[in-house]
Amino acid sequence: MADNVTRSIDDARLAAKDAGFDPDSRHSEDSNGNPLRPHASYAFELEGLEDGAQLRDIEEALEELPGVQARLVYPTKMAWVTAPDTTAPHTIAEVMQRFGVEVQLTDSTLRRRAQGHSVVDHTLPRRGTRGMSGRMRRMKEHEQRSLRTARASGFVRTARRRRGMMRGQDVLFTARDLVTPLRMWIAIVLSIPVVLMAYVPQFQFPGWQWCSLALSTPVALWCAFPFHRAMLGGVRRGISALDGASSIAILAAWLWSLVAVVLTSAGQIGWTTSSGWVPHQMGHDVEIFFEVSCAVTTLLLVGRYFTMRARPRLMEDLQARNPDPDAVYKVVRRSRAGNVTEEDFPAVELNKGDDVYVHAGEIIPADGEVVGGSGVLNPQIIDAREPSEVKVGSTVRAGSVLRSGKIKMRVERVGHTTRLGAVERWVDAVLRHQNEATLMSTRAAGLLIPAAYALAILDFGLWVLLTGNYNAGFSTALAILVVVAPVALAISPSLAIRLGIESAVRNGILIRDGETFRALESTDTAVFNRVGTLVKPQMTVETVTAERGESPEMVMRVAGALSVESNHPSARAMVKAAREARDGRTKSADVPSWIEMSNEEITPGGEFRGRLTLTYGDEDEDRTESFDACLWRPTNLSQLHGRLAMAATAGGTPVVVRWRGKDRGVITLYDPAKDDAHEAINRLEQMGVETVMLTRDTYPVARRFADFLGMSNVLAGITAPDKPGAVRAIHTKGATVAMIGDATALPTIKVADVGLLYATDDIIDAQSSTIARACNAVLIRDDVSAVPQLIAHARRVCHIIDYNMIFAWAYNSTAIVLAAIGVLPPVGATLLMLGSSLVIEAHSSRANHFPS
Repeated sequence: MADNVTRSIDDARLAAKDAGFDPDSRHSEDSNGNPLRPHASYAFELEGLEDGAQLRDIEEALEELPGVQARLVYPTKMAWVTAPDTTAPHTIAEVMQRFGVEVQLTDSTLRRRAQGHSVVDHTLPRRGTRGMSGRMRRMKEHEQRSLRTARASGFVRTARRRRGMMRGQDVLFTARDLVTPLRMWIAIVLSIPVVLMAYVPQFQFPGWQWCSLALSTPVALWCAFPFHRAMLGGVRRGISALDGASSIAILAAWLWSLVAVVLTSAGQIGWTTSSGWVPHQMGHDVEIFFEVSCAVTTLLLVGRYFTMRARPRLMEDLQARNPDPDAVYKVVRRSRAGNVTEEDFPAVELNKGDDVYVHAGEIIPADGEVVGGSGVLNPQIIDAREPSEVKVGSTVRAGSVLRSGKIKMRVERVGHTTRLGAVERWVDAVLRHQNEATLMSTRAAGLLIPAAYALAILDFGLWVLLTGNYNAGFSTALAILVVVAPVALAISPSLAIRLGIESAVRNGILIRDGETFRALESTDTAVFNRVGTLVKPQMTVETVTAERGESPEMVMRVAGALSVESNHPSARAMVKAAREARDGRTKSADVPSWIEMSNEEITPGGEFRGRLTLTYGDEDEDRTESFDACLWRPTNLSQLHGRLAMAATAGGTPVVVRWRGKDRGVITLYDPAKDDAHEAINRLEQMGVETVMLTRDTYPVARRFADFLGMSNVLAGITAPDKPGAVRAIHTKGATVAMIGDATALPTIKVADVGLLYATDDIIDAQSSTIARACNAVLIRDDVSAVPQLIAHARRVCHIIDYNMIFAWAYNSTAIVLAAIGVLPPVGATLLMLGSSLVIEAHSSRANHFPS
C-alpha cells in the first residue's frame, strides 16, 4: 500500500515538471530556465482623457509590455493593470503618459506596496480560467462582460469599431478608401497625353511609344491598384470581384504593349500606329494599347470616386449628430434637501431630471421636454416632418441642433437610451443584415466575370482563326472584359433597397429588411387595431347611464375607483370624471365619501376587477361596506338588456360597471379619430388596399366609427386573445394582410404577412430585438398617413428594382454582342459600362423621395 502511495506521489511530481512547475524549487521556471515571477495589480487614476476612443489604443500599448494586462474604464477614469513584479509602476505610467494622460497610483495601491504585499513570492504563475471551477469561470467571464459593457455604454464608442462599421457598409466592389483624389488626378494628368498620342497622328513624335510606356506604367500599376487589389482579394476568397475583369483588361493592355515595344518593331524610333478607332478597322501590323490601360483606369477611378461619395450615408449623418460627450452645458440641479445649484457639466455627466440650458448653434444633448424659452430647430434627420419650432411643453430629441433662440430643457433620457441612440442601433443592425443580402447579389453578379473571361478568350481565338488579325482579336477581347457591368447588376436591387430604407428612416419609419418592400408591394388588405392607430390617446367620458334605481354618480365613482391603478387612456378618463363628480357632489347618505380598492386584477379578457371598501359619512359615525366590483366591455348586444343595451350602442366606446354580480350602469367614452385618419383611409382605398378595423367594441359602435372614416370592413366584438385568429382567417381567404397596431397588439402583428407597429421611444430602446422579430416596420410617427405612404414607397422601390434588373440584363447582353463583333472599341466600352452604372444609380436615387 505504501509503495502505491509513493509511486503516485512520484508520478504527480513528474507530471508537474512536465507542465512547467517544479515542486522541489521555490519558484517555477519557464522554458528558458528563468524563474516565473509573481504578478502585481495596480490601480491608476487618470486625468486628461479626451474621449472613450483613446481607451483601446492605450490598452493595446500597455499590453505590448511583457506579461501586462490592462483594463481602462472611461466613466470612472480608472486603469486596472496586472503586470509581472519585475515591471516597475513608472514604466506603466510612462506608456499612458505618451497619450497625453496624467496618471497617479491610488492610495490603496500605494498602501499595498508599502506593506510589501506586491512583492510576495508565489510558487505558481498567474493562471487564466483553465482549471477554475465552473462558478469561478462564470464570475470571471461576467466581470469581463461588465467591463466591456461599461466601456461601450453612454457616449463611449471606440473609433476602431466606428471605422470598421463604416467600411463594412461597402461590400459591392472596390475598396472605397483606396479610390482617392490623388490617384484620380494623377491618372487624369498622365492619361491625357497618352490618349492624344495614340489617337492623333500629329502628336506621334519620334519615340512617342516609349513616352507612352513611361506615362502609362504608374497609371496601370499604381493608380489602378484598387482594382487589382479587389481582383486579388476575390481570387483569395474564391469569388470574382466586380471590377476583376477591368483589372485584367488594364494589365493585359499594358503587358501586351510592353512586350510589343520591347520585342517588336513597335519599339523602333519613328514608328507610328495605323490602327483605327474600332477593332474591325485595325491592320495586321503590331499595335500597342497603352491608351486603353490609361483610359480604362481613369474612367473607372472617376466613376467610382463620384458614385461612391454621392450616395447618402444615413449612419454617417446620425453619427455626425451624436452629442459631443465633452461639450459643456449649464445645468440646474436640485438636491434632496431642496437646494438649487447651477453648474457647468459635460454632456456625458447629465442625469435624468437635470435642467439644461441650450443656446443657438448647440446640439441638444439628451431627450427631454422644454421647460423654458423657445427656439427653432434645424431639420431633423429622423422624421423630418416633426415641427421645427419648440416652446414650453415641446419635446426635443438628442442630436437636434438649435438654430436660433435659447431653451431650458428637462432631461428624460441620456446617452444610448435616447431615441437617436435607439434608432442608430436599429439602422446599424438593418444595414448589416442588408449587407449580407447585398453580398449574395454581388456573388450572383460576379458570375458574369468568369463568363466574360471565357467569352474574351473565345472571341480572341475566333478573330485570329477567321481573320488572322491579332490586333483586332485582342481589342475585341479587351472590349468584352471592360464592357460587362456586374456592378450595375449587383447594385440594381441593393442600392434601391438601401436608399429606400434610409429614406423611410428619415421620415420616421424603421424598416427591418429589404424583403419588407416586396411584402408591402403585394399587400391588398390593411387591418387596423382601432386603439393605438386610428384614434388619439386622449379619451373623455361621454355619457353615464345608470340602471333603474341606481345612482349615476355612484356608477361613476365605482368606475373611477377600479381604474385608478391603470394608465390606459380609458382608465384615466374615468378617474378624471370620478374626481370631478366627487368634488362637485352634494352631500348624500347614498353616496360614499371615500372608496378604497384592494385585490385589483386585470384579466386576460380586459376586465378590471377589485375589492372596494366604501366609507359613508353620517352625522353620528362613519360606516363602511365592501363588495367585489368590475369593469367590462361588451362584445355583442346579447350581453346587455334594456336601457343599458341602448346606451351601449348609442354613443362611443361602452364600459359596463358591475358590482355584487349585477350590471349597474354603462359609461360611454369618446376617443376622437386622428386628424389625418379619414384622409389616410381614403388614400389606401384609392390605392386598391382594402381596409379593415379590428376592435372589441360592439358592431353598431364600430360600424358607425368605420363609416365616419370610410373603412370598408369591420371585425367587431373581437377580444385581444381572439384577434390573431381573426387575422389568420382573413389570410386564409387569399388576402395578403398588413396588420397595424401598437405594442398591445404585438401577438396579432406577429401572425400577419406584414406587421407595422406604432411604437414609443421607450419600446424601441428596451425591446428592439423583440420588435425586430415581431414586426416588419416600426412607425415612430403617430399619424395614420404613414401607412399609405409606406405602402406607396414600397411599391416605388420595387418598381425601381424591377426596372434596374431588366435594364442591367438587357445592357450586358447587347454590349457583349457589340464588343464581340468588333464595333465597340475598349475605351468606348468603358464609357458604356460606366454609363450603365450611372443609369442604375440615377434611377435608384428615386428611392430617396418619400411619398408626401
